[in-house]
Amino acid sequence: MRTILIQAIGFTGTIIFFLSYQCKSNKNLFRVQFVSYLCYTIHLLLLGAVTGGISYILNTVRSFCLGSKNTFLKGKAMCCIICALQMVALLLTWDGWWSILPVAANIAATIGGYTYNARKIRVVGIFVNSPLWIVYNIIVGSWAGILDEIVSEASMIISIIRYGWKNLDAIEE
Repeated sequence: MRTILIQAIGFTGTIIFFLSYQCKSNKNLFRVQFVSYLCYTIHLLLLGAVTGGISYILNTVRSFCLGSKNTFLKGKAMCCIICALQMVALLLTWDGWWSILPVAANIAATIGGYTYNARKIRVVGIFVNSPLWIVYNIIVGSWAGILDEIVSEASMIISIIRYGWKNLDAIEE
């Protein structure tokens, strides 16, 4: 029963994350992802995947910052701080080479997010973030995480088709 509950928490995050890429506004995308990341933080920590869980806490912080109106939180200095915190998390939670995967994925996604360019956010998601998280989720046994990344890939592709590749190139803060 415990395993089912843990996976259910993750699957809730998957559904919410899928919906996030259907938000045309980056601000709404980051706000919806904030809730999804909270689900994944709990899910991964309950699985014992501490590096992934801490990385999702930092993703939650990142989404809060990117969705805020505060200039500092939306600025390049905060991007650097979040990336540095990812490295600290890696050092403090090292559990083998696979610990690098979520940290590398999240650093790439953080840098992509702080461009405020919807096209770059999706490119990083499709080619860096999701592939690294899929491998990590396989290793730690997060079935919800694997599905999340597959669904995220599909959602990003749908959003590209829905809004058009050229329309996603605008920078929106």
